Amino acid sequence: MNPTITAAEIARLAGVGRAAVSNWRKRHPDFPTPVGGTSASPEFDLAEVEQWLRKQGKLPELSRADRLWRHLAAVSASPATALAAVGALLLARQRGERPRRLDTPVADLRPEIEALAEELGPQAAFDELWQRFSTPGPGRPFATPDELADLMAGLAGVGGGSVLDPATGSGATLRAAVRAGCTSAYGQELDEDLAKLAGLWLALREVPGEVCPGDSLRADAFAGRTVDAVVCHPPFGITTWGHEELGYDPRWEYGIPPRTEPELAWVQHTLAHLRPGGHAVLLMPPAAAGRRAGRRIRAQLLRSGALRAVIALPSGVAAPHGVPLHLWVLRRPLADAPAPARALLVDAAEGEIADLSARILAAWRAFTAAPDADLEEAGFVRAVPIIELLDEEVDLTPARRQPAAGVEQTGEHLVRTRERLAAIVGDLPALMPQVAPASDGVTPLVVTVAELARGGALQLIGPIRAGSSPDGGGSTGGPPVLTVPDVLAGVDASGQADERLGQEIPLAIGDVVVPMIARTLTARVVTADGALLGRNLYLLRPNPAALDPWFLAGQLRTSANEKQASSLSGTLRFDIRRAQVRRLPLDEQRAHGEAFRRLDAFESAIRQAASLGADLVRLTADGLARGSLYPDQRSSRKRPAK
Repeated sequence: MNPTITAAEIARLAGVGRAAVSNWRKRHPDFPTPVGGTSASPEFDLAEVEQWLRKQGKLPELSRADRLWRHLAAVSASPATALAAVGALLLARQRGERPRRLDTPVADLRPEIEALAEELGPQAAFDELWQRFSTPGPGRPFATPDELADLMAGLAGVGGGSVLDPATGSGATLRAAVRAGCTSAYGQELDEDLAKLAGLWLALREVPGEVCPGDSLRADAFAGRTVDAVVCHPPFGITTWGHEELGYDPRWEYGIPPRTEPELAWVQHTLAHLRPGGHAVLLMPPAAAGRRAGRRIRAQLLRSGALRAVIALPSGVAAPHGVPLHLWVLRRPLADAPAPARALLVDAAEGEIADLSARILAAWRAFTAAPDADLEEAGFVRAVPIIELLDEEVDLTPARRQPAAGVEQTGEHLVRTRERLAAIVGDLPALMPQVAPASDGVTPLVVTVAELARGGALQLIGPIRAGSSPDGGGSTGGPPVLTVPDVLAGVDASGQADERLGQEIPLAIGDVVVPMIARTLTARVVTADGALLGRNLYLLRPNPAALDPWFLAGQLRTSANEKQASSLSGTLRFDIRRAQVRRLPLDEQRAHGEAFRRLDAFESAIRQAASLGADLVRLTADGLARGSLYPDQRSSRKRPAK
């Protein structure tokens, strides 16, 4: 029996709204006839629907993994349940065991599952599907982003030891721990399907450990077990966490958590599972650092040496995306060890996490190497005496404890910022492209990127997925890697090659790179050799005899293509093969390309001017307020008399 899908699932498959499917049924007599369901909710044969969509040009060319994922999402009410069933089949295949029976409708997709496993292998096939599942969308949870999970694993020092995540989700932090070289991994997750997914990922990599379903606070699956490190992104703000029944739990060594402080229950739960000297890293809401109800527990964590660092992160690094979250770094105190004199507070709330991670790790390592040293960097990091933190509020918000920049440093920075801003603003008129209105009534001829690739006008490469090797965890040296944040910011390659890169693809001058996942569709032209293509980036390599790279980049990044290439499902994922490019002779392309190049330079200058202007306002306001700057009366001018 062929799998069937509803009208709503057809809309997801084609990346359109439900109303569009209704219009197709009314306007196209050859639209597939329902094969089941009811008049209110008819069901259609999936193969017939795909054939019709492809004939109409409404179904883009997809890789086998993309096609299978779309089928899974279309025929299953729960993507997690469907992916767990597929993972169990892939694991049985890898182990050479008799595969378990799949439930309908996933069973109907078994030939496609087997084909993907044959093409990539069971482990890589599951990875490909997991990457699509972990992209936020309907019915899917927000996974901890790889960059943040890797930072947490680095701070916890998971390499060479056992690790636990008591709020595993779909396993993002455990995956980071495996990438960083942990020897065994354990987890617990309230959602049974997500627990299965995380456990399957570990099993497919033959990593010792297990992931159990259940409520970690109320029914700890690992009671009495200690590990070398804990990494955890606990749920926030859930006041029904078990306060009443857990009032006298032995885990509350540092004080009974108030009902309104569930995060402090998670903090003590992780400490209870650490061996002496082991580290835990938790993602925390910023309010946990200063809420009055938790000040006594925070004070006791500081006095005992259990809380070693609080790190403020930029907004948007993880869900909830509008809140600038914190990382808490905890350590299980050694018996009879003297209490530490300082705790580390890092204010990394400005910038991109990909750029800040190395700086945060360097500050943490410097602090652990000399925990009693006077470590300070104005506006970023300070090793604060614990006695200073033990005031009435015990407020651990990093920004409130940072050292201010000195008067001389502020003045020099102000002068340099003002000079750079003036130079950029002076260049803006020359950078503006000169354009004129075109004649009306011209209907442009367009071609899709997929058609350009088939015709040999360009080569489409990527996007590269995460590598599958669990070994190692740091840079392997070599050329820099162009990352998604680099492309979005319009800066040079800043990443480093590691085992997660999967494969090394050198970039060449004239290549065009496009992020697969971003808030807006962005295309950049590579202007220097020497870097490698990073993960989650499309590489479009134009044939110079057919396509001008600046013309191509300018055509791709239009608002029309943002709609055309978007999944339209709120996932911010782009399929660049669906983007459209105008058909123009090469000499006209070059003229347009030069205009696009100047526009790119203008945009870069505007972005720099905005950043420098904000710095100038902040530096001037800070200096005037604290008296390190004063109004220069010589520069003032008297207003003319009326």
